[in-house]
This record gives sequence, structure tokens and C-alpha cells, in this order.
Amino acid sequence: MNGILPLWKEKGFTSHDCVSKARGMLKTKKIGHTGTLDPEVEGVLPLCIGRATKIVPFLTDTKKVYEATVTLGFATETEDQTGEEVERASVDPVPSNQDIDNVLSQFKGEITQIPPMYSAVKVNGKRLYQYAREGKEVERPKRKVTIHEIGRLSDIEKSGDTCSFSIKASCSKGTYIRTLCVDIGKALGFPAHMSSLERLQTGDIKREDCFTFEEVQLRVDQGDVKELILPLDRGLNHLETLIMGEDKRFSVENGQVLPRPKSMESDIVVVKLNGEALAIYQQHPTKHDKIKPIRVF
Repeated sequence: MNGILPLWKEKGFTSHDCVSKARGMLKTKKIGHTGTLDPEVEGVLPLCIGRATKIVPFLTDTKKVYEATVTLGFATETEDQTGEEVERASVDPVPSNQDIDNVLSQFKGEITQIPPMYSAVKVNGKRLYQYAREGKEVERPKRKVTIHEIGRLSDIEKSGDTCSFSIKASCSKGTYIRTLCVDIGKALGFPAHMSSLERLQTGDIKREDCFTFEEVQLRVDQGDVKELILPLDRGLNHLETLIMGEDKRFSVENGQVLPRPKSMESDIVVVKLNGEALAIYQQHPTKHDKIKPIRVF
């Protein structure tokens, strides 16, 4: 079996749990996921199967779309709803919807984030969450990420001395939505955290394309699970396509260096023949008129 299973990850599973469960259901070991989702988060988690595991880094590197709830009034050690409260302040006066919209617009484009202490980022060979569990605070590396689009989805709602509103954000790989929510709160003048999160899209694989494990198991029982599997190249739609003729099949399938076509605009392309993705090629590092394979399917 080769292709992409568009899984809707439900709450309670780690991404690794999903891979293990899918291996058992599909009776195959060669499965990889395309971007970690925390256990309390649900959403789009494409699983690459068989030959499609070769495209995991390319699909992981695509833009992702999230829907999150920002809660103003207190901050937590994990920056989400699972952590211990570390700061509290009454939300007074309550920001207007226009205030929120003005602040959100400031986050569009390239921004700098500092990863949360409870994250898998490594510092000196050790995960940040390991330091956090030991009660140690270490200097965290700043990173540049891109927020392609961001907007408010709901009116702000007051509950006791806190307020919440929902946002939708399209962003680059490596963006921490938890941190984005905290930084939005700071810009509004209040401690904040992310109180819910869903991933709505990875690359061009959307929520409506996905299936739950219950639905996958039903198809397994019926013997038609292959109907759920997307073709490998569905995870490469964000890359430029280079169409080759039948005379190039042997060269591509055997990973040969090829002349760079004048029509090629980007440095990485998907090579296709008769609609089938055969390989991913990139600009040759030393020969500017050549391209070389980085993945052959």
C-alpha cells in the first residue's frame, strides 16, 4: 500500500500513537506522520504509507491552517489549557473586537517566536520540556516563522474575570500557536493562553478530506480501505511540476542527473510522466545547468 491516509486525529492520541495504531490497522510498518499534534489537540494529520514516506519532510514543510481559542486573564506554564497557572489579571477594560483585529494585523508576515519551555525544541542536546520538568529555565533560541493569514472568527466573550475569542491562522512550519496566542494577549495588555486548538489543513489536505480511526476501521472491515488513500503526489501539490516524456523514464527512475529545463522556475520540482510522480529533483549544487534527484519513487 502506497499513498497518504488523511487522518483526523482525535483528542487523546499522540502523533506516535496514531502511527502505531495505523500500522496495526493497515498491516504495514512503513508509515510516518507529517507534523506533531499534542494529545489534547485534534485535527488534520496526514499519514504517509509505503513509498509515500519519502515525501514526509516535504509535506511536513508545507503551510498549515489552525483554529484556536485565545483566553485572556491568565497565563499557564505550558501556554495552553493543560498547564499550571503562572499569572493572572482581571480583563478590564474588555478589548473591543476592533482592538483585537488591530492587534491581529500586527502578527501577519514574518514574526519572531521564542518556543515555550514545554516543547520538543532541543537546547544543548536536551528537549526543552525535559528542562521544564526539572524546574530549570534555559535560554531558548528565537526563531523566525511566517503567518500567512490571521483573523478573528468570533466576538470576544466574557466569562467571570476572563475573556475568550477564536482566531484562524495560516502559518509556516515550526509556528507555535500556543506562543502566538500568548503574544496576542501581551499585545492586548493581558496574560493569556491557548485554550483550544484544531489543525484544519496541512498543505492542501483539508478537514473535509479526512477520516477518523473509526471510519478507517469500518473500511478495513469492509475490505475497501484503499478507497481512503490519497495518491502520493497529493502531498506535493505545493511544489513546481516538471513534465517529462517517456524517453526520460529510465533516466528518472534510475536517479540520473538531468539537464535543467529553461522553463524551471524553482529549485525543487516534482518530475511527472503521464500524470505519475516519479521523483523529486533539485538544482545541482555545482552544475548550474543540471538538476539532481533527492527522492525517486
